[in-house]
Amino acid sequence: MSRTTLAIDDDLLRELKKRAAEEGRTVQAVTNDLIKQALRVPERKAFTLRLGGWEATEQPGVDLLDRDKLFDLMNGR
Repeated sequence: MSRTTLAIDDDLLRELKKRAAEEGRTVQAVTNDLIKQALRVPERKAFTLRLGGWEATEQPGVDLLDRDKLFDLMNGR
């Protein structure tokens, strides 16, 4: 295990010491566990996008390949 020096806020260190004492563990063990927990990548649940369906039918006089004519029809021209 490597050793390092960290500058920890006094209030945070008090909380670490308090938790370590409550759990009967060392500050080092509590700190290591908390850092591991913070660095752990959360598992993502699978997401399924459900889209409502609709029926589309070709309309008389509509040419889907003619952009200008479609625009005119949509604007009531």
